[in-house]
Amino acid sequence: MVNDAHTKRIFRKTPDSAAMAAEVQRAMTITSVLNRLPYGDADQVRALFSDLVGTPMDDSFVLIPPFYATGGTNTRIGRNVFVNQNCTFYDLGGIEIADDVMIGPNVSIITSSHPIEPAQRRNGVTASPVVIEKNVWIAAGATIIGGVTVGENSVVAAGSVVTADVPPNTLVAGNPARVIRSIAD
Repeated sequence: MVNDAHTKRIFRKTPDSAAMAAEVQRAMTITSVLNRLPYGDADQVRALFSDLVGTPMDDSFVLIPPFYATGGTNTRIGRNVFVNQNCTFYDLGGIEIADDVMIGPNVSIITSSHPIEPAQRRNGVTASPVVIEKNVWIAAGATIIGGVTVGENSVVAAGSVVTADVPPNTLVAGNPARVIRSIAD
């Protein structure tokens, strides 16, 4: 669940919300170009993704377009990471992806939300980080919600919605995702 110590709130019509809107515009501009690239142009995909996140990506990074983002500068990605097609990263709260992570098609990593209270819902956004530790596999169609950590070597089954931390070395599945079993080598 959301860790309030790491949750930030951005109110409408503030300098922070203007900066957020500018970041969304920047990301949309970059991803619209990235999404027109052919599958075989891995170097150019990597270069544009590097522009999106503001850090050079390692040659082992693979992304298959299309890809969608509302930011990028709050995303950190390790070595040997694979991101399949049609993924969405909303990184306002921060996304950290460690080495050797595999992300299946149609995966969404969403760090931002709105207040639950009806009177507050349109007053701004809340954001909490997502951490994906080393050697995780997130299968097709999974959604990872802000404020969670997916532990090392874990697997998030296809279609799962992760709303709470995933312990290391486990398989989780469902909505909300629950531990199915331990994973051993």
